[in-house]
Amino acid sequence: MTEVLVSSPLRQLYQEGRLSQYLLLLACVAAVVGLFASRAFVALSPIVGLLAAGTQPRLRESLSQWLRLKTVVSLGLLYVFLAASVLYTVELDIWRHEIYRKLPLVVVPLVFAVAVPLSSRQRFGIGLFYVVTATLLGIGTLWRYLLDPSEANRLINIGHNVPAITGIFHIHFSILLALAFFFALLLRSHTVATPVVRWVLLVCAVLLAAVMHVLAYRTGLLVMYVMFLCDALILIVMKKRFLLGLVMLATMVGLPFVAYTYLESVKERVDTTFYDIDHYQTNQDINDFSASKRLAAWETAVLIAQEHPILGVGMADVDAAMLSQYSYRDFGMEPKNWAMTHNQYLEYLVGGGVVGLLLWLIVLFGPFLQPVLRRNPYVIHFLIIMSVANLVDSLLQLQIGFNMFVFIYGFLVVSAERDARGAVGLPA
Repeated sequence: MTEVLVSSPLRQLYQEGRLSQYLLLLACVAAVVGLFASRAFVALSPIVGLLAAGTQPRLRESLSQWLRLKTVVSLGLLYVFLAASVLYTVELDIWRHEIYRKLPLVVVPLVFAVAVPLSSRQRFGIGLFYVVTATLLGIGTLWRYLLDPSEANRLINIGHNVPAITGIFHIHFSILLALAFFFALLLRSHTVATPVVRWVLLVCAVLLAAVMHVLAYRTGLLVMYVMFLCDALILIVMKKRFLLGLVMLATMVGLPFVAYTYLESVKERVDTTFYDIDHYQTNQDINDFSASKRLAAWETAVLIAQEHPILGVGMADVDAAMLSQYSYRDFGMEPKNWAMTHNQYLEYLVGGGVVGLLLWLIVLFGPFLQPVLRRNPYVIHFLIIMSVANLVDSLLQLQIGFNMFVFIYGFLVVSAERDARGAVGLPA
């Protein structure tokens, strides 16, 4: 009798599509927690997502539209290309590991294409949760800086960074903060947002901008100001809102000047960066200079790509090819300082040649060919920020960066295309 009582509500939830929707919501919450704090939650998220897809009451109909989504296909082609590279890869053990690690390229788009989609209110809730979580962790990390600013500035002076309180690598943490800053501003115009929530989001945006400047996170500030420039140009050129666009341009010019003048951390970061790059340009010792090592890595990657222009050396063989090339020219660096590509475009060019790079560019810029996606401000901001961030780091090569990209791509880009094509949602 108890079994019947338990199963009946579940059956009703399944038939109504609520079970699938709630499981997808749970998967999204787990993903956000995982991005900021716990690898365990990141691993759990796709599993719960697959359960959400599997409990879609209109599963057959949803599956039929799955591969019709261009964003799903573009991510899937990256995985297919990785799988096909077994035909010429040398590092088979690494290839096997990558085949397992990159499964979310298929799984995450499948989840967002098949499961009952989240309601507008639920999506807003996930966005708000993301923004508030980023803000709280940013404040916590800022507090760590304020406990001993002299020591923190000393670390910045030698090219180091104040680590996030949850241990996230600073590059990825700064990108998460930059995304949260723009999402906070965008969510303020959401129909679900109440006046109180709008004020909370505005406070979050101000705090996030302050945190990134005080902590002088180079990558986060880079993507934030490039996105500011793009927003200003969109306002001026496309929307003809000249005054607001010019105000944004003035802010983009004035704020860095103010930060450099009054924030010791920003001044240290800027001066150190120029000093760092000068070592590369003047052929000095670059062993302890991160930007110079990155420039040396880019030069090394280009040489390899020129030797393997069409299909590359194999996606699993990039690191081995880089190490081999360094053995011919090491820029005076010790082997322990030989840097890898630090650029996702070069990563695909070296590993996959022109073919691999083209597939990656389709993932990033293909959505702009769809009018409904290029009119979506969340999609625009995410893709532009990712396209810039991947110029200075190979985000997909570390698990945290890979999870960040694939989850948010699914949550924003795949979901937006699915909605535009008429999502198979809750049963009537």
